[in-house]
Amino acid sequence: MSVQQHSREAAAAGEVGRGLLSRVAAVAYRMLVLEVQLLLAVLPAVGVVLLLDRDPSNLPLFVLALLPVAPALVAGVSAVRAAALADDLSPGRHFFRAYRRDLGATLSWAVPTSLVLAMLTFNLIHLDDVDGGAAMRPAVLLLAALVIVWAGHVIVLTAGFRFRTRDAARIALAGIIPGWGYSLGVLSLVVVAAFVVLVASEVVLLLLLWAFVGLLALMGRPVFVRVTERHTAPD
Repeated sequence: MSVQQHSREAAAAGEVGRGLLSRVAAVAYRMLVLEVQLLLAVLPAVGVVLLLDRDPSNLPLFVLALLPVAPALVAGVSAVRAAALADDLSPGRHFFRAYRRDLGATLSWAVPTSLVLAMLTFNLIHLDDVDGGAAMRPAVLLLAALVIVWAGHVIVLTAGFRFRTRDAARIALAGIIPGWGYSLGVLSLVVVAAFVVLVASEVVLLLLLWAFVGLLALMGRPVFVRVTERHTAPD
């Protein structure tokens, strides 16, 4: 580390006061910056979703349109973790750094995951058109839930570790049951997100992105600890 960089970090360390009011204001500022960055990152998805009619036949397209959300969530979780360790008022750099660093790694698993979920959604829509298809609905729903939970685990792994894609996929799959608390938390967030969209609107959900990312980072702490102990140290 250069002397100049060390000086900048030392100066940044004193940006946040030790008082309660200063701490609360710093957290609010960080969450505001995070929300703006998340909105910018998911803007392509928002544009496509707004063009789609609220029709069940468009659900597979809706799932595919949400692909930009995965890199945003990874960068958001990474930024929240980094901000908790850095006592400064420059939270934006954590998000942009993580987004650039993890974009390729995230897309390597997010693209096939989106395709699988879109296919499962398509099958759910058309199960009634097949003889005996209704009996398969619980199995398809269970598989879709498993894929979503697995993706939630991979988000944490991508945000905190530098695993190869196949290793992250294997570790995430093996951690679904041991990390049942986080797994249930991921499903709960998905249910809450769907409820917010149905009862309110997509706009309300977008304004709550910072809260969802913060909860992912908070719930994912046991996952970070477990993976660190069993596999490697976080980046």
